[in-house]
Amino acid sequence: MVYGRISRLVVRDVRFPTSLGAYGSDALHTDPDYSAAYVVIETDAEDGLRGCGITFTLGKGTEVVVCCVNALAQHVLNKDFKDIIGNFRNFYRQLTSDGQLRWIGPEKGVVHLATAAILNAIWDLWAKQEGKPLWKMLVDMDPKKLVSCIDFRYITDVLTEEEAYNILQKSQAGKKEREEQMLTHGYPAYTTSCAWLGYSDEMLRQRCAEALKDGWTRFKVKVGADLEDDVRRCRLIREMIGPEKTLMMDANQRWDVPEAVEWMLALAEFKPLWIEEPTSPDDILGHAAISKALVPLGIGVATGEQCHNRVIFKQLLQANALQFLQIDSCRLGSVNENVSVLLMAKKFGIPVCPHAGGVGLCELVQHLIMFDYIAVSGSLKNRMCEYVDELHEHFKYPVTIKDASYMPPKAPGYSTEMKEDSVEKHRFPIGEVWQRLLAAHEN
Repeated sequence: MVYGRISRLVVRDVRFPTSLGAYGSDALHTDPDYSAAYVVIETDAEDGLRGCGITFTLGKGTEVVVCCVNALAQHVLNKDFKDIIGNFRNFYRQLTSDGQLRWIGPEKGVVHLATAAILNAIWDLWAKQEGKPLWKMLVDMDPKKLVSCIDFRYITDVLTEEEAYNILQKSQAGKKEREEQMLTHGYPAYTTSCAWLGYSDEMLRQRCAEALKDGWTRFKVKVGADLEDDVRRCRLIREMIGPEKTLMMDANQRWDVPEAVEWMLALAEFKPLWIEEPTSPDDILGHAAISKALVPLGIGVATGEQCHNRVIFKQLLQANALQFLQIDSCRLGSVNENVSVLLMAKKFGIPVCPHAGGVGLCELVQHLIMFDYIAVSGSLKNRMCEYVDELHEHFKYPVTIKDASYMPPKAPGYSTEMKEDSVEKHRFPIGEVWQRLLAAHEN
């Protein structure tokens, strides 16, 4: 196979005006415009394949991520693709260890979001060249090869390269049966689309009714802005879905530690499975304190969508600070870093319930959950993946949901490729959609 040399890297600022309908609204992010820094990588190989990668943002600031992608491009352009995937750990370290750019990270914030966008494009191109969907490429990959893609720096006190290999090796047993199960039944999902914080009661009822009709049994509600309002909304949604269906709550980092405990004492009557992001994503000991306090209530703590890197996850696991771990396909350093976190979660026996939604996060994360179940965890106990039903129409290969489950994608790649017409119409600020909105705002 001729892999070629990377000849071009283009990044565009793509934004969708979701704030107009309150999609994605929560206690801290009241008016998000779901957006992405969209990266396309091309090589000089004759196959004409392109690698497409995204990182998810909420509108303002996407231009900063775009600038950072361009700053990192020097580590990518003119590199032989075979050399990149042949020593992926080294390439990962090059991107995350730039002597000057590292200062505004390291491995967190804008720099890491940009890193994820580039690496997501690399993985997409690799899977396309192999002619497999990414999850299948990972499942079929030799454990030694996969382990060689991971940077174990800073986590060897919890997970060594040898331990990672042994986990993957032990999971070879039953892999074929688990793959067949995924192809037949899919991976269980839950919906967040019914209860964004900015929705009216009427909209909440309407969306819940539609979801129940479509067979959804797991629901998440946004909380944290006003306790009295939360009690009313949680009662409304619990009455609609009934006592047997699963309910989760998400505070999106709104509370201090004592406040989180007090608030959840008041909401415990609605029997939530977990409270998500109850406090600052950086407060490991705070999450541990909340987690301990909620044990008598039977409420778990979930977090991860804004955990910067594998080091934060390592400490959350060490501190027994979460009962549900939520990786993010664009917050961490792509597949390389997400696999390291999946392996640590397996070692600690903590179920992974990934964050999704946004622009393309569902398209990306489906590959990680399939791989995790088939080749790492081997279990679906207490596991489910988030799903929201917005913006999938802008992707060339959108997710398929059947019976409230993610069905394994079949097209080669990472499912990250967007429709070119959608990209151009939603480019900020020059796209047709934004030109129209900006003109209306001026008038």
